[in-house]
Amino acid sequence: MGDKKGSNDYVIRVLDHPAAVAAARWNALLESQPDATPFMRHEYLLALHESGSATADTGWMPQFLVIEQGDELAAACPLYLKTHSYGEYVFDWAWADAYERHGLRYYPKLVSAVPFTPVPGPRLLARDTASRERLLHAMAQIAREAELSSAHVLFLGDADRDCAQRAGWMLRSTVQFHWTQREATPYIDFADFLASLQREKRKKIQQERRRVSEAGVHFTVHRGTDIGEADWDFFYRCYTLTYRAHHSTPYLTRDFFARMASSMPDNWLLFVAWKDGLRIAASLIGIDSARGAAFGRYWGATEYVPCLHFEACYYQPLAWCIAHRMRRFEGGAQGEHKMSRGLLPVQTWSAHWLAHPQFAQAVAEFLQREGAGIESYIDELNERKPFKSIEAAR
Repeated sequence: MGDKKGSNDYVIRVLDHPAAVAAARWNALLESQPDATPFMRHEYLLALHESGSATADTGWMPQFLVIEQGDELAAACPLYLKTHSYGEYVFDWAWADAYERHGLRYYPKLVSAVPFTPVPGPRLLARDTASRERLLHAMAQIAREAELSSAHVLFLGDADRDCAQRAGWMLRSTVQFHWTQREATPYIDFADFLASLQREKRKKIQQERRRVSEAGVHFTVHRGTDIGEADWDFFYRCYTLTYRAHHSTPYLTRDFFARMASSMPDNWLLFVAWKDGLRIAASLIGIDSARGAAFGRYWGATEYVPCLHFEACYYQPLAWCIAHRMRRFEGGAQGEHKMSRGLLPVQTWSAHWLAHPQFAQAVAEFLQREGAGIESYIDELNERKPFKSIEAAR
């Protein structure tokens, strides 16, 4: 698709490769967003493409949108032409089935998202509201001209959500579970955090940790450039075993993680579990030290140890976050079991535009019902927070 000129001499470009936009320009625009995350960095998106993880061959055809005004990059967003709904974590399979039952084609569709990464944050990078609105308008226009079924923006930030709502896009919410550091009196250490939990929750965590310790398991922690190639190799073996256990195929290639080690080493933290002198498990989390945020991402094990998953994916990262004065730890998609471990419900959002008027109306009615259910679910969860009453009141 060629360039499009609009008012005020701005130009909209559709790029078929992340490298077509300069990394420095993209990252500068990202850093100007209040809720930026490392997963929207140019290096991350480029690595997904160059490693063969998110490409046309895997059903993610890049259609990156940029808006330029003179020499300035006014707005940009990762955009893909999708031939399936895998790796999105916002489930629209039922919509696709309904289209097919009526003899209509749902795929391909347009999706603005970070592939395989359900981390909320900005998707529509923009210097101002008008530029953000132009991105949404351009997405819908591309979908119309290509006769696509729909356009979607997934796990979008607050500014994006407000803009999408004003533009008439349909909003959909879901729930994740995040840990947040206390503001008034921050937790001193993991024991202090445990002391804030209700007795039965605290006792369960202590029992789970004891089972791992009594099995002879201990952990080492590796950060940034201290994660060696052998560490990455072992981690990737564990990562693939997790998918194998679920009879699935890994989304990410080994080369993707090699690129992360090279281009974004400071954003990764690896926990390695050892038993009898051998490594038996690993969990990898993303970190953003500047913003005090950590993100639970990937894990796997070469042998089963009861409760090892909880230790590797929650307790070790939480202890590290408290020790390093991080403000929040995002536990990833879904997982109500995380709540009993101190991660509380957080509402996340996506925005959707459907070309077919009747289907758009049907989806809007469905989302209204689903949204009411989500609100009730969150209210129910908040009524059974795992903290002592005095903590819950803070």
